[in-house]
Amino acid sequence: MRTSSRWAPRTLRGRLSLIALTTAALLMAVLTVAFNTVAGQRLQREADDELRTRAAAVATTVDTRGGSVRVLESADDTLLDTNVWIYAGPRLLERPPSTARADALTGAVDALVRAGRGCGTVEGRDPVRLCAEPVSGGAAGAATVVTALDLSPYRNSAKTLLLGSFALDVAMLACTYGLTRLAVGRALRPVRTMTDQAAQWSATASDERFGSAGRPAELAGLGASLDALLDRIRAVLRHERQLTAELSHELRTPLSRIVAELDWWHARPRSGAETRATHEVIAEAARSMGTIYDTLLDEARDGLGPAPGTSDVLPALRRLVAAVEAPDAVRIAVTGPEPLRAGVRAALLERIVGPLVANALRYARTEVTIAARATADGVRVDVTDDGPGVPEWFAGRLFQPGRRADPGDGHGGAGLGLPLARRLARSAGGEVSYEPGSVTGARFRVTLPAG
Repeated sequence: MRTSSRWAPRTLRGRLSLIALTTAALLMAVLTVAFNTVAGQRLQREADDELRTRAAAVATTVDTRGGSVRVLESADDTLLDTNVWIYAGPRLLERPPSTARADALTGAVDALVRAGRGCGTVEGRDPVRLCAEPVSGGAAGAATVVTALDLSPYRNSAKTLLLGSFALDVAMLACTYGLTRLAVGRALRPVRTMTDQAAQWSATASDERFGSAGRPAELAGLGASLDALLDRIRAVLRHERQLTAELSHELRTPLSRIVAELDWWHARPRSGAETRATHEVIAEAARSMGTIYDTLLDEARDGLGPAPGTSDVLPALRRLVAAVEAPDAVRIAVTGPEPLRAGVRAALLERIVGPLVANALRYARTEVTIAARATADGVRVDVTDDGPGVPEWFAGRLFQPGRRADPGDGHGGAGLGLPLARRLARSAGGEVSYEPGSVTGARFRVTLPAG
């Protein structure tokens, strides 16, 4: 298989040109055979017509009246007597001047006379066509005229036509191959251009589109497919950037705790108990980083939602509150009935509620309330603070990545926490929303399926 495919063209233009050349060659061969067959038959009919015309002219010099056959002599009948045989019944009356060629044809002429009428060809170095015609006006078979014609000129004409046909075929095939390559190359030029553009746009995450306006139907379909592929590539790139930003955002807090503990430990010599406490804080922060990392990567890999699981809501919320660093003036209250189970893992529940609690602590004056309760559809967790609240003009942009109402308000944050919380909640079949209309501060609501 490799041996046969080694000679096949590697480009689409070469393959299409080869197909066109093969098809044209087959068609040319059929047409050439048909043309030369028809031309040969036409030349043979012309030779037979010439022989019959000469036989009719010779028959005018044959007298069959009175029951006898006589050849009338006329002036300038030398041309009529050339290659002519005249028979009275089976008896030869007149023949061409004695030549070796005429003698060789006598047997074939006798056979035609016995047949009565018809034509035949005597092959040889110089092929000869013979035709026998009875003379009208006398008894049947009383007289027969046989004429001969050299077929060499006709055969030469047929050969010339055949060679001309071959030469024309070669020229037509060369033109067909060249024009096909040219036409296919021009037709594929937009495809090559679109391929180069797609490679460039995919590398730079450009927002360019091919579209379908002004393109043939085939190229419009290709453009639509390339646009869909570019959209998927852009989505993957956006997802990677978003995942990187979310990992950075989520890992910043435990990493800051580790750095702070190490700075505190290096500030002066510590006792063994203080060193063990520092180690515990660092270990807890490291475990938190591992949980955050696993949670985000699981969500990113699955795409369709996190692994199934359930969790006790209030213990998970209390662990979350214990891990955060609240300002001294702010109190955090966790309320809700026991038992209360949500249809998500505890680590994912903390990752969803964590950004909302961090945001509430950033703006609260004295208190942050985390209230959990069961609903008809599942579990609801409300995170409320008594801070200044969300500006009305900014409410529609709360969950857009990188958006902050006042970047210069002195609070840290990159504007990624709320979008992350909503994305994680939606991946679990829940939702995170902002509830306007609070008397003071802001209220964010988390809804999750029941466990």
